[in-house]
Amino acid sequence: MGPLSAPPCIQRITWKGLLLTASLLNFWNLPMTAQVTIEAQPPKVSEGKDVLLLVHNLPQNLTGYIWYKRQMKDLYHYITSYVVDGQIIIYGPAYSGRETVYSNASLLIQNVTREDAGSYTLHIIKGGDGTRRETGNFTFTLYLETPKPSISSSNLNPREATETVILTCDPETPDASYLWWMNGQSLPMTHRLQLSETNRTLFLLGVTKYIAGPYECEIRNPVSASRSDPVTLNLLREWPGCPTISSSYTYYHTGEVPKLSCLTDSHPPAEHSWLIDGKFQQSAQVFFIPQITKT
Repeated sequence: MGPLSAPPCIQRITWKGLLLTASLLNFWNLPMTAQVTIEAQPPKVSEGKDVLLLVHNLPQNLTGYIWYKRQMKDLYHYITSYVVDGQIIIYGPAYSGRETVYSNASLLIQNVTREDAGSYTLHIIKGGDGTRRETGNFTFTLYLETPKPSISSSNLNPREATETVILTCDPETPDASYLWWMNGQSLPMTHRLQLSETNRTLFLLGVTKYIAGPYECEIRNPVSASRSDPVTLNLLREWPGCPTISSSYTYYHTGEVPKLSCLTDSHPPAEHSWLIDGKFQQSAQVFFIPQITKT
């Protein structure tokens, strides 16, 4: 296929003139024999950039073609059509002013937005023997590079086992899938974790220490993938667990300095204070008792 070229002289007609030229296209639902293909150039396009939907293997004896947004071939989704005889271009309701059509049926979209992502249908009309014309439909899906997502949370500090937390992966991206990780691993199988139908929203039903920690989400489509920064859920407990005191030895000799450790099941970590005979000694998780005497 040679370089793109627009017709040297084009008559532009609005979609209201579509009925005047419909007879030129003479639609028939018959299969096309040519293996028409469509590719995006570049294959990865970012929001605000330009993309060309390049058509390959365009059939001979072309009468005209029509571009539709999505797969529905109706007036509402009609972008533009091109009639070879007379080099007529007709713009429809779905035309945004950023589309440029070429004589080889390719479509240029400038300054693409998220709304431009999705499927496009090219309806081709091939000239016949004067009694009929063959038509064919070719659908292509345009994917934009996925943006880096972020996680919004209804509560980052839930009370243990009593509060439900809702995590949402933003932004909402057309034709993309959503994946979640907890502590760098795929989500565990538990009734406390439930996903929405699109997987974009994660429900944590009563957060426990087993499902607390950092969460990440990823937005993925066939051409790119992006993962969010981690968001960490911290449990709040109204009361710390019952503390336990541990020591390396059970018995000590006079003059030795016992090392005691206080262990408490608490998140966030609890503060520890040591007392001897009711008198405050120090605040620390580990306490060294002064040299032991018999008295």
